[in-house]
Formats: sequence, structure tokens, C-alpha cells
Amino acid sequence: MKKLAFLLITLLGFTYTQAQNITDAYRYSSEDLTGTARFRAMSGAFGALGGDMSAISINPAGSAVFLNSFGTITLDFRNSTNDVNYFNSYTSNEESDVYFNQAGGVLIFDTANNSSWKKFSLAMNYSKTKNFDDSFIAAGTGNNSIDQYFLGYADGIPLDLLQTMDGESISELYTYLGENEGFGAQQAMLGYQGYVIDHDLDDPNNTTYNSFIAPGNFNQEFSSYATGLNGKFTFNFGTQYEDFLFLGANLNTHFINYDRATRYLETNNNSGSATNEVRFNNNLSTNGNGFSFQLGAIAKVNDNFRVGASYESPTWLNIEEQTTQYLETNNNQNERVTVNPNVLNVYPDYTLKTPSKLNGSIAVLFGGQGLISFDYSYKDYSNIEFRPKDDPDFSYQNTQIADNLKAASTFRFGGEYRIQNWSLRGGYRFEESPYQDEIKVGDLTGYSAGLGYNFGSIKLDLAYTNAQRDENPQLFDVGLTDTYKINRDLSSVVLSLSFGL
Repeated sequence: MKKLAFLLITLLGFTYTQAQNITDAYRYSSEDLTGTARFRAMSGAFGALGGDMSAISINPAGSAVFLNSFGTITLDFRNSTNDVNYFNSYTSNEESDVYFNQAGGVLIFDTANNSSWKKFSLAMNYSKTKNFDDSFIAAGTGNNSIDQYFLGYADGIPLDLLQTMDGESISELYTYLGENEGFGAQQAMLGYQGYVIDHDLDDPNNTTYNSFIAPGNFNQEFSSYATGLNGKFTFNFGTQYEDFLFLGANLNTHFINYDRATRYLETNNNSGSATNEVRFNNNLSTNGNGFSFQLGAIAKVNDNFRVGASYESPTWLNIEEQTTQYLETNNNQNERVTVNPNVLNVYPDYTLKTPSKLNGSIAVLFGGQGLISFDYSYKDYSNIEFRPKDDPDFSYQNTQIADNLKAASTFRFGGEYRIQNWSLRGGYRFEESPYQDEIKVGDLTGYSAGLGYNFGSIKLDLAYTNAQRDENPQLFDVGLTDTYKINRDLSSVVLSLSFGL
């Protein structure tokens, strides 16, 4: 049968079943609140203000608000706490580190005195838009087993494809299935060769399977450790027309690197179980790059009131992914079975189109004493697309995205009060869930505070931010789909040093 399958594939061209899903799509389409300490102390409510290197990421016209050439570098001390509830069993994980968060500068060029175009600006800025560093453990006692994961993928796959031929190794079979049958067949083979599932009939054409694991209770532990970031380089042009209008445009290049290792351990003492322990490890490595553009405007209605509007295009990301897997099982007689293909799955590159974003802003200035500002942004996550769209698996995933994600609004409030050379700042933000049911990822609420001191040509700013969000992800996408609740608490202390020329 394998020879026949190979002949068909040779005639029709290679077919790959991708491992990408809606979780990946959302991960690479979302952003954190990052940037300079002043920007973050006011929760990013800068769309109508400008005059800050990170404000350019919200509204490109913000670069033209600068009076003189300017530069900023930022460090971020980040602390995250994940409290996990799985079947009323609780675990907590905390980690912290210092990151290089932002660096950029703007050059201001004045024009001739008789020109309506008062000045123009050129700027470049780097920012870490998403920090993927994350770790947690979900541990508890459930009544569904990992056998459902392997049974879900095995259903309909001929037994002949899951068995090694004479002289064929596990690695060779795993590679063959990945190249010719896809991800699902590899999962079925792991479960079959690892004595998690068994065939119903001893027939090469058999397509139904049963479990070596008896029903009952299962002690389960799922751990996840991830690292990486989504970074952005922004190249900006801005200009000022007369004394009331600022215009700007950004060209952005993006890069992604994301590495995640998950470890699943399940044990049971259920009567009738031939397999009593399962260890299942998965590793994912992702790299990508892409581009986007932004357009923006800020208008001075009068000396005390400003409005701003901006548009951010979709980001077109070209992504490559690699995975490895490992399965180990045991029974009460300590008959251990290891299925270690030791094979790196390299998937074909694909394109991910993230959603565009609209931003509207207003700000009220009280002379040189202070200001308050408000930003509203709109981002429709249901417009995320895997491409090529005619790929059957991508078509399915795009339908899942359209059916399960929605447009989400973000509200940001910020204020600043100046006392001589000191500035006191605070802010609040609220981000709606991008999911229709608002359960898998909940709403985010955050607040911020900070202060700054102006030395003249040098400015020093400090900020504290905190954000909280609940999530309810599944253990696996197929079969064992029990959820665990994560309460995420993310705090940062941000320090920025700015230089004016």
C-alpha cells in the first residue's frame, strides 16, 4: 500500500498537512504595550500627542511634533506570574528578566521661512512589540486520557501505514509519513508504535483503533516553556504644514522568533490498563519576517485641543516552522517503550496576514502644566489569513479563524502633570478579547504610572506597568481538549534615557 501511495503522490505532487492553527495565528497577530517609559507610563495614549519615539508606532505623524532632533533608548525589567487551575489543582510560576526594549532617534529639518511646510522629520526606531517568554505547569487529575489524541488522528488511517516494513526504522517511517501523509499520520504512528492505541483488526486495511489505556482517573502534568520575540524596525517620514497639521508615514519590517517546548506526563492505576504511563514531548521552532506600513495625521484644533488618526496595514509575514516529537510509555511491569524518531520536521514556508488596525485619538493640553489624552483602536482578528488560501488545511484554519475570532477594541487613557522639571504620569487601558466566546482569551485590563526629570538636553523617565488577563487554553487541539485556566499577571519597570540635540 505504501508503494501505491508513493506512486499517487509522485503523480499528484507532494501534499503536506500543516500543524498551524488558530492559536498560532493569534499569537503572531497580537502585541504587547511596549516602548519608552513616558509612553508606557501613560498606557500608550499618544495618538494625538506625538513627540515621543514610541508614539510614532501609534501615529507616524508624531515624529513631526518634535521641535529638535531627539533619541531614546529603553530597558525593561519584566516580571510575569502565571497562576494555573486544572481540575481545581493549582500551580504558580514566576519569572523575571531584563530586556532591551526600544531604541530610536529622529532628525528634524526646518524648511525656508516662507514655506507653508514648516519642517520635515526622518526617524528610525526599533521596538520589541511582543515578548514570547512564558512558562507554566498545569497539573491535576482528569478523566480523559491522552489516548484520545492519538485515536483522533488514527481514525481512518490504514494500519499498513503505521507499521514498519522489513528493514525500515521508526525514523524512516516517521519521515515517510511526514513527507507523504502529513502531521496526522505521524501522530497516529507514534500512538500505535508506543502502545497507546491498538488496531481493531489485524488487517493492513484496518482503519479503526482502540486504546491500551482503560477509562478512569488520570494524573496529568502539562508543562510549557517558551522564548522569543516579535520585533519591529520602523522607518518614518513626517512633515508639518503651517501650524496646525502634522502628517507621517511608516515603513515597518518585522521579524519573529518563537521556540516552545511542551512536556506532557500522564499516569494511571486503572483496572484493565495495559499502559499506565505516557510521556509526550513536543518542540516547535518558528522564524519569520514581514512588512507593513502606517499612515497618520495630527491636527491642532487650537492651542489646547488636538486630534489624531492613523491606519496600520496588515502585516504580511513569511513564516517557517520546525518541530520534533518524542513519546515514551510504561506499564506496571516496567516494560518501557520509547518512540524517538529523532527527526526534524521542516514545514513548507507559509504566509500569515495579520489584521489591519485603525486608531483615533484626542488630547487636551493645559499650557505647559499638563495634559490628558485618549486613544481608541479597532482591530478585526477574524481577518487573519493563512496563505496560500487554496491549501485545504489553510482553508479549514481560515474558516475556524473567521468563526471564532472577532473585532476587538482597545481603550487607552493617559495623563501627565508637570512640576518644574518633574513630570508625573498615569494611565489605564482596556483591551477586548479577540475571541467570540471571550473565554479562551479574556479581556485585558492594565494600569500604569511613572515620572520623569528633564535635565535639559537629557531626560530620564521611569514607569511601572501592570496588566492582567485570564486565558483558558486546551491541552491539545485534538482528542484531549480539556482546558486549564491561566491568570496572567505581567508587571514591568521601564527606564528610558533620552537625548535632545
